[in-house]
Amino acid sequence: MASNTGQTLLALLTGAAIGAGIGILYAPDKGSKTRNKISKETKKAQKRLNKQIKETSNTLSEKAQAARLNFEEKLEDTLSSASYKADDILLAMEDKLEALRKQNAKLQKDVTVEKAKTKAKKATA
Repeated sequence: MASNTGQTLLALLTGAAIGAGIGILYAPDKGSKTRNKISKETKKAQKRLNKQIKETSNTLSEKAQAARLNFEEKLEDTLSSASYKADDILLAMEDKLEALRKQNAKLQKDVTVEKAKTKAKKATA
């Protein structure tokens, strides 16, 4: 879009310059009238150029705003997804930790039972 607008502006300026040059060369009027016509045409061209610049600026501002909103939306989706994944990982880790605690408690119980058996064998021996 920006390239198309640039080409439009270039064509507008080129057309104005060519028109002014031809107007000067083939002007049947006096110099003062020709200068007035050139002045009027220059002002018209300036107004068209200012209008085109304003429209282009507005279009770019709108596109920048839309791009920013789109980026924020995608960022929010990504953060939300990452949050859910982090929750899933934490739950899995908590489950694994609980399983390890149970296994550790069983092993400690087994060690305690073995110690008690060893003491009992020493006491009876």
